[in-house]
Amino acid sequence: MRKIALSLLVAATGLAATAAHAAGPATNGGIVTINGELTSNTCDVSGNGQGNNFTVTLPTLSASELAAAGSVAGSTGFNIALTNCTPDSGSVHTFWEYGANTLSDGNLLNNGTAANVEVQLVDYNSGMKVIDASKADGSQNSQAIAIASGKANLQYAAQYISPTGNAGAGSVTTNVTYSMVYQ
Repeated sequence: MRKIALSLLVAATGLAATAAHAAGPATNGGIVTINGELTSNTCDVSGNGQGNNFTVTLPTLSASELAAAGSVAGSTGFNIALTNCTPDSGSVHTFWEYGANTLSDGNLLNNGTAANVEVQLVDYNSGMKVIDASKADGSQNSQAIAIASGKANLQYAAQYISPTGNAGAGSVTTNVTYSMVYQ
């Protein structure tokens, strides 16, 4: 996968302003400028050796391990391996995209039946940093690593978390979309 951004400038034209004025009184408005960048970077991406779409299976645990507020358990490591990168140097980090399963606390929504449980992502590329998937790229704690000889291996973990405690027994399932950001 590669980061794709578009550059677009949206501006009011004299014709649109004339048409709006003819239709009635002027309203407040303005210009939206959207900037981005397209890179030529590409890599083959594989999570846990399963391809770019992959599954991380957390261990089966007792709900009692998540009885206290803020408790975490079942940390399970996974990697995103990049190969055949062009160019074969630079750096890369993972952007965890905001989506339907992203919660305001940065964790991921449990779509299963277990009560009071969320899933938390952790970055192990430079120490241990909790990922906040609710933030913009560059503010999530996702650490950049070097691409060397066309390869990179990014290390992460997923774990159960119970922000409020009193986790209830049941299933836990969620998903998140990610993008590789090259520099």
